[in-house]
Amino acid sequence: MAARGGEWFEDPEFWNIFAPLMFDEKRWAETSGVVDAVERLAGSVPGDTVLDACCGPGRHSLEFARRGYWVTGVDLMDSYLEAARESALVEGADIEFLRADMREFRRPGAFDLAVNLFNSFGYFADPGQDLDMLRNIRASLRPGGRFVLEMLGKETAVRDYIEGEWFERDGWTVLTEYSVVGAWEGLRNRWVLIRGAERIDRSFVQRLYSGTETAALLTRAGFGEVRILGSLEGAPYDRKALSLVALASADAP
Repeated sequence: MAARGGEWFEDPEFWNIFAPLMFDEKRWAETSGVVDAVERLAGSVPGDTVLDACCGPGRHSLEFARRGYWVTGVDLMDSYLEAARESALVEGADIEFLRADMREFRRPGAFDLAVNLFNSFGYFADPGQDLDMLRNIRASLRPGGRFVLEMLGKETAVRDYIEGEWFERDGWTVLTEYSVVGAWEGLRNRWVLIRGAERIDRSFVQRLYSGTETAALLTRAGFGEVRILGSLEGAPYDRKALSLVALASADAP
């Protein structure tokens, strides 16, 4: 299934440049603990079928497969999917990696669990397409299936807001600038990478949802019970929340 084209996240160059910064050794080392938490939260067990929506280079897909799950990873970036396939081949893991657009991909009643992890929701220019994606995920779950969504919540974005920072990673000096879009409808991110005479400057906007808005959106998408949490470990979504996590049931509302 081809990408629609035209949006910043559909530019392979962006992800190829920023992959070492986003998926460094620390992120890979965290993967086992993330999947531990998802298993407990969703009540999943080895043998279940898993949809890893926006799987990137396959961190979570690979970990689920190691534990005996049947996994389908979906992403738009060929380079990420190729890296994920190579990792699966090295490990002898039987994982289906598909290049597809989550605004269009659906496999009715195929999965026991769907996950969208590591803050990869809210990038579409049209907010109606966020709903399209969630409806496709809902349709792809079996009755009783569960969906775990991890994202940046509006409340935590406001609480932790800074105008910028800098750090060193993978041989780059990274400068970041953040600005509020509208009435906290989104957060504009600008990343400037500097290495010697080389300079890369990219910007993107992530739409922000509050806990209440996220629950309402999932309900509109056809999910039944929706719980809003402050971490994958199930902490409350309160002033100490680490992120916004939604656990949604595919049972009828």
